[in-house]
Amino acid sequence: MKYCRFQFHGQANYGLVEAVAGTDKITRLLLSPPEDVGGDMEDLASKRMDPIVLAEATLLAPVRPSKIVCVGRNYREHAAELGHDIPQEPLIFLKPPSSLLGAGENIRRPKISQRVDHEGELGAVIARPCHKPGAEEDLRTYILGYTCVNDVTARDLQDKDGQWTRAKGFDTFCPAGPVVSDEIDPWAGIALQTRVNDEVRQEGNTQDFIFSLDTIIRHIAELMTLLPGDLIATGTPKGVGPLVAGDVVEVIVDGIGTLRNPVVDE
Repeated sequence: MKYCRFQFHGQANYGLVEAVAGTDKITRLLLSPPEDVGGDMEDLASKRMDPIVLAEATLLAPVRPSKIVCVGRNYREHAAELGHDIPQEPLIFLKPPSSLLGAGENIRRPKISQRVDHEGELGAVIARPCHKPGAEEDLRTYILGYTCVNDVTARDLQDKDGQWTRAKGFDTFCPAGPVVSDEIDPWAGIALQTRVNDEVRQEGNTQDFIFSLDTIIRHIAELMTLLPGDLIATGTPKGVGPLVAGDVVEVIVDGIGTLRNPVVDE
């Protein structure tokens, strides 16, 4: 099952996304936020609507998280390209919810940064509260679904500050979408790619994670409670690089779709 969040009659709504004659369309309005169902999206109440082609809808970020938890250096080759050591446990940091951006909206390069990079990633959306899960628990039950994420980063400010809050936290620095899907399995291997102006910049696969998604969730939930709707960005493969005004950056995750955002100067 796939859903999106979109503007409809001047309001933000959630919609069911289905393939109709080979085209993704929003076919039903969801009557409550998907995270309210506690993990089983099939239980969502909905009502019919005239179908809207997904590519023609005004999409919003598909989640409204209390927090965005990101994993750094979860691909060996990405750590190497930045000259960093391989972490011994998941390296996590936060992006503010105010950094969220919907598909199609503009990434704004702040005036104070001379280098803003793309970082395409798989995102996982939390379904129900998770804190200190049991050793034998299946952590997949805490996941509502998956989406594309671009962990946009002011690289020069990251290097200057020595910590990542400012570099990762600007408004528009967390594009997410276009949909959330529970139809993929990162443990089995999901391919992702980042393109800038149709040029492939990054390619990776979730089978190449240093830390598996269940390890990541368990590590985070040992220190903070994950709440329904929270977003986890699972790390980026090698090939990060700068964006300039006029670029169009796309994060493509198999089984989810393409997150496409233009880049402008502030």
